Amino acid sequence: MATAHTITIADDGQTYRCSEQRSLLEGMEQLGRKGIPVGCRNGGCGVCKVEILSGCYSSRVMSREHVSEEDEALGRVLACRVKPTSDIRLAVIGKMKRSVCRTVESADANSSHST
Repeated sequence: MATAHTITIADDGQTYRCSEQRSLLEGMEQLGRKGIPVGCRNGGCGVCKVEILSGCYSSRVMSREHVSEEDEALGRVLACRVKPTSDIRLAVIGKMKRSVCRTVESADANSSHST
């Protein structure tokens, strides 16, 4: 049985468990969670670009159109091409980051207006 690791999305504090056999994106989708934007699911669109803030992972080949060698060296990867080998903390940096942050800001604003 594959080991599962805790994945934390720093943008909204959400966590989910992801098996070492699944990509970060597949693990999130399997649990019906939202947080990392979903695009083509095979590395062709760059929508699911994240920055690994801490933790270890294995990765498959990524398109240099979306992830440069420098990006990859800094932990900026496509969630659909990365599998966790430890607990991971990540930040969303892909094309859809604004929508993720907007959702978090809206939730924060709504909670601060409660009496």
